[in-house]
Amino acid sequence: MNTWQRRTAYSLLGLAVLMLAYALVYDYGMSTFENEPETFLHSLQVVVETFTTTGFGSDAGWQSPVMNVLVILMDLTGVALIFLALPVVVFPLLDETLSRSAPTTIEDTDHVVICAYTPRGRTLIEELDSRDVSYVVVEPDRDRADELYEEGVRVVHGDPEAPETLERVDLGAARALVADAADEQNASIALAAADTADTRIITFVEDATVADYHRYAGADEVFSPRRLVGESLADTVTTAISTELGDVIEIAGDFEIAELPIQAGSDLDGVRIAESAITERTGANVVGAWLRGEFVSPPDPNDRIDEHSILLVAGHEAELEQLKELTLSDTRSRRRGRVVIVGFGEVGTTVYEAVSRAGIETVVVDHEDDPAVDVVGDAVDKATFREAGIDDANAVVLALPDDTLTVFATLVIRELAPDVEIIARAKETAGIRKLYRAGADYVLALATVSGRMLASTILDEDVMSFDKQIEVVRTQCPALGGQTLREADIRARTGCTVIAVERNSDVRTELGPEFELRADDDLVLVGTDAAINQFAARFE
Repeated sequence: MNTWQRRTAYSLLGLAVLMLAYALVYDYGMSTFENEPETFLHSLQVVVETFTTTGFGSDAGWQSPVMNVLVILMDLTGVALIFLALPVVVFPLLDETLSRSAPTTIEDTDHVVICAYTPRGRTLIEELDSRDVSYVVVEPDRDRADELYEEGVRVVHGDPEAPETLERVDLGAARALVADAADEQNASIALAAADTADTRIITFVEDATVADYHRYAGADEVFSPRRLVGESLADTVTTAISTELGDVIEIAGDFEIAELPIQAGSDLDGVRIAESAITERTGANVVGAWLRGEFVSPPDPNDRIDEHSILLVAGHEAELEQLKELTLSDTRSRRRGRVVIVGFGEVGTTVYEAVSRAGIETVVVDHEDDPAVDVVGDAVDKATFREAGIDDANAVVLALPDDTLTVFATLVIRELAPDVEIIARAKETAGIRKLYRAGADYVLALATVSGRMLASTILDEDVMSFDKQIEVVRTQCPALGGQTLREADIRARTGCTVIAVERNSDVRTELGPEFELRADDDLVLVGTDAAINQFAARFE
């Protein structure tokens, strides 16, 4: 029972006692001063009529001064109670009735309990919705909980650090709990969850050094989103400036899938997909492409490839190596491969460590001095980048904590060095398109990386995430048994591409339109997160 409900109950109880008392006095007064004895029920009726201002019936016109004074007191009491009842009872009742308040309890099974609502939580919820997995968000702030409830989010209001709150969301029947608040609060949530039920506990940490404390508190898995993003950016750097193939996903034998950034001045820079003749020249197939920040699969033959494009290709190792040569620029290959890292927080530190291990020269820029910082300066100051040797750099990694600052830094860098590769970290997904328009070649959003990895962990999927933007998944789909690839039309209906089929331990990669699928085939699919979700919703 909440505050206004409790207040209403007390008010109604007090009103009943007051009416009964007035009825007793009125009944006595009518017998003693008016010489007109009445039943107690009639006296109570008169009191109710007086309090509600609906009239006095046949009793109107009292002769004794005492009864007139009594009726005057009842009149004043009734009016006063009406004005008191409006703010205390009526207005809260109307507010409760007309507004949609978040509940404080739910009943569910095999659901995911999410403590706090964040951008990566939104990504997780989208993943869960696409797979028909239920969830509930626990929000401690009443106003915020009500807002989320109005927006259609399945939310309850309660303190996620309190065991009784976790019991009210059926934690014991949940498949996992995700703690996504502040580091200290997440540890407290993990303790409460461990005491409440034997459920899988996953926590996030902004400061990777406190991860062990979360494990001590009971967390089964601890994610550090900034470190994840840093590692992904570092992979992109080494792939972009190296003449060798970077990380690839092996499908079978030497048949692989890889992302290949297009360098300015390369053989493929500025040509249309149809004109590139990639398959004829190398044997590799273009599965999809990132064109100015948007993934398309398959790319339109008229789409133009440029230095901001990244091709997603599949083929045998020798074919991919041959295609890699076509993506490289002679100008860039003569450079020394220096990488400028702007921002030396956890993301920047992770990039620095990974790139240094690869033997690539680095220049670190930050606004605060540190033994590993080479240039101390403002990230939007041309002088800072000139001091960092931007003219000789092959790539710049922007690991700044603010998206607005990152966009401005991208504009400055692009003016100073039109050919340099700009690889940026975005805090919010809304900043991705701005960064591509400002001139970034590759952008990775913090919320996307952590949210999608979290979803794959909770759902225990056989997912091979590629740079946390494109997924390569292996799945069975009995519903497609007996259909050819042409009849299934998976690419047009979902945006996914079937690049291989595993049948009786034999992986087939040469797939034509008339290839017939069987119910027990394992399909190897490539697509964005949304495309994979759509495939699951439509066919699984």
